Amino acid sequence: MVEWTDFERQTIADIFGKIDYETVGAAALSRTLIVYPWTQRYFGNFGNLYNAAAIKINPLIAKHGTTIVHGLDRAWKNLDNIKEAYTELSKLHSETIHVDPDNFTLFCDCLTITLAAQMGADFNADVQAVVQKFLLVVVSALGRQYH
Repeated sequence: MVEWTDFERQTIADIFGKIDYETVGAAALSRTLIVYPWTQRYFGNFGNLYNAAAIKINPLIAKHGTTIVHGLDRAWKNLDNIKEAYTELSKLHSETIHVDPDNFTLFCDCLTITLAAQMGADFNADVQAVVQKFLLVVVSALGRQYH
């Protein structure tokens, strides 16, 4: 079980209380697909993904990015039981969609960069440490069902 300090709990709640899910989700997923193009293989039915410009304006990518970031609500609202909160989602990604679990880490790296860009000076080293810890726990929970 992961131990969370009061500062960590408050920082996570503050971030998710302030972010613009649509902007952050679209930017983070777009960045993931551009920087790591092999991750595009899961989005073959999302239309034109031939270059960075097309990815950035693709409404299906934007919508799915928003969905992913909203999916993190499940984690921050269940900090003391993240692994259980993600059991079904982990099964879906491992058994049905067959997503490479390394892609979760790649997305979280891009999400961290996107949050830093949006938050500016408020995204200091202490906040980054909390974000990294939180996202590592989420990645671990999502990868739990993989064999």
